[in-house]
Amino acid sequence: MARKNILVVDDEKSQREILEMILASEGYNITTASSGEAALKMLKERRFDLVLTDLKMTGMDGIELLGRLLAYDSSIIVILLTAHGSIDSAKEALRRGAFDYLEKPYDREALLTTLARAFSRLEALDTEIISASPKMENVKKMILKVARSSSTVLIRGESGTGKELIARAIHNQSPRVTEMFQAVNCAAINENLLESELFGHEKGSFTGAHAEKKGLFEVADRGTLFLDEIAELDVSLQAKLLRALQEREIRRVGGVRPIKIDVRVVAATNRDLRGMVADGRFRDDLYYRLNVLSVDVPTLRERREDIPVLLDYFLKKHTRNTSRLIRGLDTDARRVMEDYAWPGNVRQLESAIERAILLCEGDLITVDDLPLEVRAESRPAAESQFKLPTEGIDFEDVERHLIMQAMERTDYNITKAAKLLGLTFRTLQYRLDKFGIKRTDKRGGTNEENGADDDAERGKEV
Repeated sequence: MARKNILVVDDEKSQREILEMILASEGYNITTASSGEAALKMLKERRFDLVLTDLKMTGMDGIELLGRLLAYDSSIIVILLTAHGSIDSAKEALRRGAFDYLEKPYDREALLTTLARAFSRLEALDTEIISASPKMENVKKMILKVARSSSTVLIRGESGTGKELIARAIHNQSPRVTEMFQAVNCAAINENLLESELFGHEKGSFTGAHAEKKGLFEVADRGTLFLDEIAELDVSLQAKLLRALQEREIRRVGGVRPIKIDVRVVAATNRDLRGMVADGRFRDDLYYRLNVLSVDVPTLRERREDIPVLLDYFLKKHTRNTSRLIRGLDTDARRVMEDYAWPGNVRQLESAIERAILLCEGDLITVDDLPLEVRAESRPAAESQFKLPTEGIDFEDVERHLIMQAMERTDYNITKAAKLLGLTFRTLQYRLDKFGIKRTDKRGGTNEENGADDDAERGKEV
């Protein structure tokens, strides 16, 4: 594992030297700065995993430095050192995004334990979210940023993109990590039962209420409540949820006594909530209350670099539960899996791998072990008809030119062009988007008419 880079900031030389000696002996890469201004300059020259800063310094103090650091790089972990008389300021730093604080005089073990806890939190995030794409790395940075606060978060993304995984990661990176994480799917529970599930009920409040019951808001007190499929919430429940978020209190079904709560709400949807607000199907005040912070989860087709990584991860995950040795996918099966559009996203990919492991008769998964919908869009691997020049080629440039030729030859009909290139319709559509090739109208019709022609052509294939 790579050595962690720590920046120590203190205006007292002796304190910097003591910290440098302790941390360097534990294998950390240590850089020191004598002021907040010097620390910011160093941050522009290299990346640090963690900043350990004194709270009280001449010039820029630790609180101001914290804000400047997080504004520059939201993924940086910041820990403050504070004297006993500055505890209130240190607690304010926690509210502003600091990971933790240590009270002076601190001992070596307390310091090292706090650092280990901070770095293990980061490593846990990498374990939870498997990715190799820049888009998902940006999602990880956003998780670290929103986790520091207690504001509500709205996670947006298609079904199967891993919205609950993101919600759990936010909880695990937050100060509430030691408390409960509760999840409920608003679309999976009957409207009448959902109110009781969320807010609880008093004994005798309705038929079958034989005893008092705490709702998830009470169960998750001081923790995190994840509301999946929030768009499916009935309008009457939307009003009650809004009150709970605004007033920080609830009333059980059949109850009259308000109950104070301290819950961080994370909601998720695969629908266009803004459009639902415009149509009057979702309360605008609730939408804005939920959308204080937001995380957009990209589809798998938007982060195709992650497909090979996820394939290997799910192979290891699901072969652990079998007594058979499966070494992986053969070349054709891997090519088909990497080329498929995955409309069901990561959930569909994992399901396909789990199924293939169960059906595989040898030690390598083949195309025949894959689901029918995946195989239906595959094509046999063909030997190249082109001879590679000695000086090499720009592969993406060649690919772009071939696609342009096929589009022009077929009068910009995607279905026909896909046949010429030996690609599926979806694969060619992905490559057109990748290269920014527009469906220029060469037939004198509108784009909608041309699209209709494509749909007609595709219909003939069925």
